[in-house]
Amino acid sequence: MMLPIASPALSAAETEALTDLWRRGTPENTLRAWERDLAYIAAWKRLAYAEELSWPESEAVALRFLLEHAQDLSTAAGPAREVAEALIATGLRRSLACPAPSTLDRRIASWRAFHRMKNLPSPFQAPLVAEARGRARRAAARPRHRKSANPVTREVLEKLLATCDASHRGLRDRACLMLGWASGGRRRAEIVALNHDDIDSRDFAEKGLLRIRLLSTKTTGKEAAPRLPLKGRAARAVMRWIAVAGIMDGPLFRPVSQADRVLKRRLSADGLRQILRHRLVLAGYPAGFASPHGLRAGFLTQAALDHTPLPAAMQLSLHRSVAQAQSYYADVDIAENPATDLLE
Repeated sequence: MMLPIASPALSAAETEALTDLWRRGTPENTLRAWERDLAYIAAWKRLAYAEELSWPESEAVALRFLLEHAQDLSTAAGPAREVAEALIATGLRRSLACPAPSTLDRRIASWRAFHRMKNLPSPFQAPLVAEARGRARRAAARPRHRKSANPVTREVLEKLLATCDASHRGLRDRACLMLGWASGGRRRAEIVALNHDDIDSRDFAEKGLLRIRLLSTKTTGKEAAPRLPLKGRAARAVMRWIAVAGIMDGPLFRPVSQADRVLKRRLSADGLRQILRHRLVLAGYPAGFASPHGLRAGFLTQAALDHTPLPAAMQLSLHRSVAQAQSYYADVDIAENPATDLLE
């Protein structure tokens, strides 16, 4: 993306060098979010004011942005709704409903970052705008919705694994589910993105240990790709899948044909969702009992049930936010908290 970096004190070459430094020093996920947010903010101002973005932006523009994104426009009339409908038509906005507070916070954070790139003050630092932002966040607050109806805890996972036979499909599903759960509760995009060379098996023969390289996650980039340990049954399941499927390079997890033949292409994220739904039904659960995120939720929930210290679980889950990881621990019945037994 073209970052909005510019300063009268810098030459064109220096501006280009600074932009390159900013890009190289920023995670890819953040760059993608900035790109989306810049496109949205610029389109919103063109539609609302028939003008391009200003640097620094005025407090009046920032305040109007806040007000229009802190209300449900589905029953409203006037310029705010017209702008929202135009954004929906271009695919930049999903609906007339009030955006989630997290979405508004992210766009404002990006807008502030663009001002910092230009070494300029942000209008969102003004007292009235900052106060309005806080009020907007509270007014639009929503109850936390689970990404999975239920967590795939160890008990559920064992029932799913019991449905996996020795066919190519069964071996793949077993390896896929075990790796996704035991390596810290991986997101489905992370699981299907794995390649054969992301599996370091040098310690497998002696220690039964694999190291899983994640080239890209929501919180890390290729420059800091974590290598997560995978032990015991999960490691053996992955190595058996690799051996039986004859995978020497390319995607680790692949579709399997109706004739039980391993295909060459990569398993899709939706394919992983279908695997989980299929195994849930075979295990006697409703197909919608859990989504792929249930593997991640289940790992952290099980860690809480087993009284695993939160920092230890976060080392594998790769959560950066303690509050977010803690929410899974908070979901566990407080009567199970070992602190309730301190006087026993």
